[in-house]
Amino acid sequence: MVDTSARLLRLLSLLQARREWSGAELADRLDVTTRTVRRDVERLRDLGYPVHATRGTAGYRLGAGAALPPLLLDDDEAVAVAVGLRTASGGSVAGIEETASRALAKLEQVLPARLRQRVGTLRSATVRVGAGGPRVDPDVLVAIADACRRHESLRFDYTSPAGGASTRSAQPHRLVSFTRHWYLVAWDTDRADWRTFRVDRLALRTPNGPRFTPREPPGGDAAAYLERRLSAHAWPVRATVTLHEPADVAADRLWPGMGVVEPVDDRTCLLHVGAPTARDLAWMITSVDVDFTLVDGPPALVEALRAHADRCVRAITAKVTGR
Repeated sequence: MVDTSARLLRLLSLLQARREWSGAELADRLDVTTRTVRRDVERLRDLGYPVHATRGTAGYRLGAGAALPPLLLDDDEAVAVAVGLRTASGGSVAGIEETASRALAKLEQVLPARLRQRVGTLRSATVRVGAGGPRVDPDVLVAIADACRRHESLRFDYTSPAGGASTRSAQPHRLVSFTRHWYLVAWDTDRADWRTFRVDRLALRTPNGPRFTPREPPGGDAAAYLERRLSAHAWPVRATVTLHEPADVAADRLWPGMGVVEPVDDRTCLLHVGAPTARDLAWMITSVDVDFTLVDGPPALVEALRAHADRCVRAITAKVTGR
């Protein structure tokens, strides 16, 4: 009986790990005959697990049931889920904190001591700095994600960063969680161009619009497109500088959303960057701590860089002369 119970748990774990298995594959993994696999599958069905036989392949697939069955997780998966729930309990999705905390409490209650220690060590060694970003309604996220999946157009009221309100029509492509905000990357049908929208600034109108044929965003990557938009194009003061360092090395010096690095050759790259003011932009560029050449930027940036350089020289001169 002990061997049979252990085998059932192993069979359930395999069925949860992959969408479909053939009977022969399961028999090989469990070191039993296909007849034993069939009997064990029947036992799982008797316990309420919806194990379906697949046509044509003599295989099995674990389906969705009316109730959530117990999940079997290996050590790394269990720790990953615990960490994810702890992050969600203080995240940017409104109303999910309490639910995540309850799920985490249930998980930690059944974790083996060795795994509880790993999770506890991580919790005690990390701190959360600063308040989270604006909260978003999880129902809104689900509705947008469903429209992305179904390729259905959306209509929504949107408040711009400057405070202006408008009604927008868009073909949703992807939701992107970036730093402390959620963004929708979509094709704006009114402007016939790609746009990004902060989810906390939009209010969906129902029902959804007509279905559409999906298209690829510039560069084929929604996250990279969003990063480019946020790092330079959205700011009033923008510039491009040549960094005298390879692109992969320079990229490690930037914080998320700071700028977009474009390789030039094996020794240099371009940095496209933006900021609210020329003074902020001068600080950002010099903070990369790499020799650079200004390629394109407003006259105010030139003056800001000159003022920054003069300030540094005066600091050194005062130290040397003792003034």
